[in-house]
Amino acid sequence: MENRMISPFTIRISDERLLAIRSKVVAYDWSQLPDAGGWSAGVGVNDLKRLVACWLDTYDWREVEQRLNRLPNFKTDVEGEGIHFLHAKSDGKRPPVLLLHGWPGSYLEFERLVDPLVADGHDVVVPSLPGFAFSQPIRGVLGPRRIGELMHLLMTKLFDDRKYIVQGGDWGAAIGSWMAYSQPDALLGLHLNMVSVLAKDVVPTTPEEEDLVNRRAAILDWETGYNHEQETRPQTLGVALADSPVGTAGWILEKFGKWADLGTSGDGSPDIWNKFSEDELLTNIMVYLVTSSVVTSTWIYHGKRLEGSQSFPEGTRIKVPTGVAAFPDPVFLPPPRSFAEKTYNIVHWGEMPKGGHFAALEQPELMLADLRAFIAKIEGGRR
Repeated sequence: MENRMISPFTIRISDERLLAIRSKVVAYDWSQLPDAGGWSAGVGVNDLKRLVACWLDTYDWREVEQRLNRLPNFKTDVEGEGIHFLHAKSDGKRPPVLLLHGWPGSYLEFERLVDPLVADGHDVVVPSLPGFAFSQPIRGVLGPRRIGELMHLLMTKLFDDRKYIVQGGDWGAAIGSWMAYSQPDALLGLHLNMVSVLAKDVVPTTPEEEDLVNRRAAILDWETGYNHEQETRPQTLGVALADSPVGTAGWILEKFGKWADLGTSGDGSPDIWNKFSEDELLTNIMVYLVTSSVVTSTWIYHGKRLEGSQSFPEGTRIKVPTGVAAFPDPVFLPPPRSFAEKTYNIVHWGEMPKGGHFAALEQPELMLADLRAFIAKIEGGRR
């Protein structure tokens, strides 16, 4: 019988763990890190040094921990996996909303969306994906299709058979897409800011679609080495990440610098500090480090390969009403609407003027407005 117990959750990281992290940051030998020049070959050394200086001089995890504990944190067991989630409750007049993050983000990406959606009448659920943040320990490798099943069970646990809305980008988009495939009757709607899973037989048929596929392939050839490593050999990578907080910071900082919608400085490096604060980035990094999830969070890539869940079976047509917020992600380029419509039942399409891969964090107002427009559209269709 499924354990239905849901318990309030309080973040309490031990002094010993915090000291161990700090000691390794202090001991990092910068003389062993030659600089290839700006961001030309990976993370910019000077920007990483700036982040680490803040880490050692001003960043206060205990202060952050107090703030995070003011959020409505809960934890429950879902088929043996311990799932941490935020559950902000409303008057319940409108459908629940499930917000799903990706890597190397966290549940905190959605922090500025929660209260406005609750004010609109939605219960809002924001999980840490299995193996991420406080959804620990994880029992083994899980891919996005299986995680989608667990997320559906979590929503069923919270809301019984009420239909709900899913929003996701990055892994959240893949998980939400598989939920729409496997549990179509449970979802009222699916809102994506990344179209990442298509039917296996989808091919470009217009010049615009062919141009997108070619441009995206050229970019991904440069930008997805991390994906191949995490997909095939996450354990080996984990040996290094588990031992080096600065290494983890560099691994994650590079993605924020390359994937966000940022301007550039004189040497072509991303102007990362114009969009993100050191504290904001460090908190996201620390959520991986204090929980030891820097290793297990990469297992979802391996799980995708084991499941074969990078695409739907040939001929798949997702019937769940789907909305897309097409943010100008500089790496994972949004497709033309016609390309997404080959797999999804697109009922809403928002061409977003700015914002990149971490859309809810970079442009929360734009994300909220587009999600609200999508929800109004699908709710109107029910009346």
